[in-house]
Amino acid sequence: MRILYYCVAVGLLLTAAGCYPIAEYTESEAPKRLVLDATTVQVDLRFPAGSSGLGAAEAARLRKLAATGEIAPSDRVLVAAGGSPALASARVGSISAELLRYGVVASPIQLASVPSNGAIVEVVRHQVTLPACPDWSKSPKGAGDFTNTPHSNFGCAYITNLGLMVASPTDLASGRPLGPAAGTPAAAAVTRYLTDKMQPLRGSGATAGGPSGSGGEAGGGAPTTPSH
Repeated sequence: MRILYYCVAVGLLLTAAGCYPIAEYTESEAPKRLVLDATTVQVDLRFPAGSSGLGAAEAARLRKLAATGEIAPSDRVLVAAGGSPALASARVGSISAELLRYGVVASPIQLASVPSNGAIVEVVRHQVTLPACPDWSKSPKGAGDFTNTPHSNFGCAYITNLGLMVASPTDLASGRPLGPAAGTPAAAAVTRYLTDKMQPLRGSGATAGGPSGSGGEAGGGAPTTPSH
C-alpha cells in the first residue's frame, strides 16, 4: 500500500513540474547595445601650384558640401594635403577654415597618396541603431523565474539615452585624440599649491594660505563680524 502511495506522489510531482517549467533566460536573448553602421566618403580637392589657398571653384564646391549636409558637424572629418610640410599645413588650415564656417571641425592626418598640389578630405559618418526597448521578454518575478538575474528591460533607458544624446556617433566607435595642454596655467596652479598661496573661492570669504577650520572659519582665525 505504501508503494502505491509513493508512486502516486511521484507522479503528482512530475505532473506539477511539467506544468510549471523554469525559464532559463540569458542576456544573449535581448542584448542591450548600440549598433553602429559606418560610411566613409573621400573628397579630392585641387590647389593651384605652390598656393595654400583653394581656387574659387574648389572652395565653392567644398562650401556646398558643408551647406547641404554632405559634410556635417557630427562627422569625423580628416584632412591631408600635399606639398612641403609648411605648405601642406597651410593647405590643411585653409580647408579647416572653410569647414569651420559651417560648424565642422577638421583634424589633420598624414597620407602617402596625396598629390603634390591636392588634398584629401575623409568624411567618416556613423549611424546609431537603438536596441529594441522596452524589452519585457523575460518572465516577471513570481511567474516561474528562479534564475535571480536582472530583468530583460534592465539597461534599456541608459543605452537608449546614450544613443539619442551623443552629438557625434563616431565618438562611440573611437575617441578623439586630446590636444596639447595649456602648460602655463597648470604650472601656476601647482606653484600656488606648493607655496601655500591657494586662491580662495569667489564669495567664500575665506583667506588664502591656510587650512579651513570647522564652522566655515579660514586659517584658524576668528570669524569676521559683518558691518552694518
